[in-house]
Amino acid sequence: MAVVCSKADWFVSICSTTLIAINLKQSREPFVFDCAQAEKKTKEADGDSKSAGEGSEEKDSGSDRILAFAVSASGKHVALTDDHKRLVLFCTEPSWQCISTRWVVRRCTSLVFTQAEDELFVADKSGDVYSFSVLEPQKPGELKLGHLSMLLDVALSPDDKYIITADRDEKIRVSFRRSPYNIQAFCLEHREFVSALLVPVGHPDWLLSGSGDGTVKVWHYESGRRLHSVDLRKFTLDSENTEERFAVSRIISSPDGKHIAVQCERLPSVQLFVVDSGTEGCLSPAETLALPHAPWDVTFDSQNQLWVLLETEDVNVLLYQYSEQHWELCDSEIPELRRVTEALQAQWNVFKGSVGLESPFKHLYKVNFDNMASYLQKKQERLEQESRKRAAANGSKPNKRSKAESSTVPQNTC
Repeated sequence: MAVVCSKADWFVSICSTTLIAINLKQSREPFVFDCAQAEKKTKEADGDSKSAGEGSEEKDSGSDRILAFAVSASGKHVALTDDHKRLVLFCTEPSWQCISTRWVVRRCTSLVFTQAEDELFVADKSGDVYSFSVLEPQKPGELKLGHLSMLLDVALSPDDKYIITADRDEKIRVSFRRSPYNIQAFCLEHREFVSALLVPVGHPDWLLSGSGDGTVKVWHYESGRRLHSVDLRKFTLDSENTEERFAVSRIISSPDGKHIAVQCERLPSVQLFVVDSGTEGCLSPAETLALPHAPWDVTFDSQNQLWVLLETEDVNVLLYQYSEQHWELCDSEIPELRRVTEALQAQWNVFKGSVGLESPFKHLYKVNFDNMASYLQKKQERLEQESRKRAAANGSKPNKRSKAESSTVPQNTC
């Protein structure tokens, strides 16, 4: 998988073990960071993480593959975590530099910065959320909350009051950030794992959630009340095959808060919605962008333009602009688009190993077992076996009643 994000003047992409940051405004060399060359864990750090609870895990045999990354609201900080359980923090101004490498307890699934950019929250596969200081970049993480199943995404309210977590067991939990043991609400209507969360720009009391059930739901998260639900199967290009399962892999909001883009795994399209300006939490379908291939990821830039990252070397990025109630494909000669395309082509060796990989959500779906059919089959086999035993027993023994009757029959004395 490859993931992109655009903040401030930077287009940031991760794939495999590498982070690539491309400046959209200036012709300068991209910043490239390879986790294979990153700092290795020392024995002291290994001892500290074991004391924090890592000792219960098997011996670490991970790769340097990046698992998650996040960019702060201002674009001044970037963080990533990899399969070796490194948590690497960067600052982007005045130039890109790595300011710390710390270690998480377990492999992570999602990261998010606070709006104040003083904390970084890290969700992991065991269901825990840790907080890491940005202002003290060497300080170890602190456990904040936990779920009973794998966490798939984490988000914060715009005022940093609430931390919102989504797990594999269909649950969305809204907790107080300062005291996460106090739960404000649950949002409980998805039928599969919750794979994506977003508090949209311009609506700080809404939460958008995407799931493996193929729906996007809008919530008033402080009360846990559902405002709206959209079944994305209605908008798939292959509308006849409505039984195929797919998960929502990304939900993003344009900086002006007017547009929502939704990406689903394996589908060669992006669904665009217009946000209702009212208070009912409605998303109005606007347009379905047909793509030549299923995209790796999508992102909006500061100019409300939509970037789409594709799995092909020749045309690896598409750029769309909203004009006259319609999303239009931009000319490939636009300077920022050409700059990104050329930089990604130069690093294509990083991306080509991820072409055609299976969906990360494939093993998260619930598996249904028909236990009743198996029970009835075994019951029938047992009854037939008992019937055969009774038949065999009756055939080997004389009938007592018949024997008694024959003994009382008078003999012929003639």
